[in-house]
Amino acid sequence: MAIGEQIRAARIHANLSQQTAAQRVGMTLDNYGRIERGQASPTLDTLLGIADAIGVPLAHLVREPPRPAP
Repeated sequence: MAIGEQIRAARIHANLSQQTAAQRVGMTLDNYGRIERGQASPTLDTLLGIADAIGVPLAHLVREPPRPAP
């Protein structure tokens, strides 16, 4: 799963809108949406801000979720 997809899933799980998350990070809705859609690559500082805004550890956004055993 791409970082943007991880961010989107975590934001939805936290019951936040893109607008609210973007405001908490201090970025425009357009730029935030581009990150979630995978059209922009966030810097480490931006990823840290997004993790804080959503309320998850940074590792939650950048690690692949475990796959179920076959």
